[in-house]
Amino acid sequence: MRSKKFMLVALVMIAALSLSVAFVQAQDTQVIKIASQSPLSGPQSILGISIRNSAELAVEQLSADLEAAGFTVEFVPYDDQATPDVGVSNANNIVNDAAILAVVGHLNSGVALPSSVVYDDSDLVMVSPANTNVNITDRGLVTVNRICGRDDSQGAAGAQFAASLEGVETVYVLHDTTAYGLGVAEFFQAEAEAQGLEILGFEGTEEAANFDGIIQPILALEPDLIYFGGIYSQTGIFINQARSAGYEGIFVGPDGFDSSEFAELAGDAGVGTYYTSVAAPVSVYPEAEQFAADYEEAYGEGVQPFGAQAYDSAAIVLAGILAAVEANDGALPTRAQVAEAVRAIEGFEGLTGTVTFDD
Repeated sequence: MRSKKFMLVALVMIAALSLSVAFVQAQDTQVIKIASQSPLSGPQSILGISIRNSAELAVEQLSADLEAAGFTVEFVPYDDQATPDVGVSNANNIVNDAAILAVVGHLNSGVALPSSVVYDDSDLVMVSPANTNVNITDRGLVTVNRICGRDDSQGAAGAQFAASLEGVETVYVLHDTTAYGLGVAEFFQAEAEAQGLEILGFEGTEEAANFDGIIQPILALEPDLIYFGGIYSQTGIFINQARSAGYEGIFVGPDGFDSSEFAELAGDAGVGTYYTSVAAPVSVYPEAEQFAADYEEAYGEGVQPFGAQAYDSAAIVLAGILAAVEANDGALPTRAQVAEAVRAIEGFEGLTGTVTFDD
């Protein structure tokens, strides 16, 4: 009996020792998570999914140095549904996961503005591939960065282009009432007036299906050009219906038009439409050729606008985390340390160009 008891105690000690070794090994590999937020469902999901996929691809391809330093890097995507309330709810869940050290996102400025306040309150750095509203960075939040252009640039560029078109003297301006659509439309209007164009109307609408009540009053004014600050899921349908109703003028818009689905929604009515873009097709960037091929192989489809920018955004946060780890003598850095390292990025050679952050 005594021998059996001794054997039982020995087995328990061995089991405890094994668990202890396993626990120490688990502690040796620390997990770092990179989150993304973009619309993965709903009418704008084609762009949001491409942002998610591109960030995921960057994490898969560019995490080797962090893994060599003893970290496991995971990618965790969130669906913000292009809705501010959902984005903020997700942001609260994100900041409560201590392993998440950075966020890539968003697509929509109206979602990014309130969500980024939540990130900033927890020192969590965000790098945006697509948010163009000037207030994204003009608020001076130390955790908020972007690698794309701004609406004060593209709104003005759209107006200058409109003024250069032969026969364009009058303009009607629409917007989708979001921070993005309203912001870019206001910058377009200001520059259009400075260029000597007459603004016949400035109107916001959340309509997404039947625009007849908006189109008929515009037709009565006979503007030479309609500018619509909005997203392809709305503007493509509007342009289709406006042409069908008899409008023969010119359509101009911002980069919200920039999607492969725009042509499907607008149909033949979309031919001849102009839009500005802070993204550009991936083929514009020579350094993105391999990325485009890798993306198509991984996901079975081509890259959408802002995909290359999302890859660069993820690459930048990975570089920032690595720099923070090295500055922290190889230990897991705090979120504040990561945010500081990301903001200090200078001369980063990405797919879409060279990135340096400042205030």
